[in-house]
Amino acid sequence: MAAEIDLHLGRRLRRRRRLLGLTQQQLGDRVGVRFQQIQKYECGANRLSAARLWELAEALETPVTYFYDGLCAEPAALPTSALQPTLNAA
Repeated sequence: MAAEIDLHLGRRLRRRRRLLGLTQQQLGDRVGVRFQQIQKYECGANRLSAARLWELAEALETPVTYFYDGLCAEPAALPTSALQPTLNAA
């Protein structure tokens, strides 16, 4: 099952690709992967690595932050340790 962030990144990837009028094949050619891999990214079946996200952002002429627009982390989604301040034990 795809994580919410994978689905969000995939939706943003598809939106930007379509906005530029590119096919999955054309985008795949730009970043050196087959169109099936672009399909998997767009539906959230495969996770995007930081390096691949960077390559896609370059190919789609957009900043990496574009893919994260509209994604908000709710406190309930964060681990409990992230919500507690770190104490230094001297």
